[in-house]
Amino acid sequence: MVDREYRTFIVGPDGHVVDRHDLVGVDEAEARERARQLAGGHDVELWQRDKKLATFRHQPLR
Repeated sequence: MVDREYRTFIVGPDGHVVDRHDLVGVDEAEARERARQLAGGHDVELWQRDKKLATFRHQPLR
């Protein structure tokens, strides 16, 4: 059975979590894409249970 539950954590400039989004019923590729889309104004971490899969860094506007 494949675990299809992920969490994204929105990280503020001080390094603290400011928001969380649960992603249920998606595969890892879709979870990564959704997390990447959330990284507009903050860094976003993607987790599956207790395993950190990726960090998407905020890209400031130029």
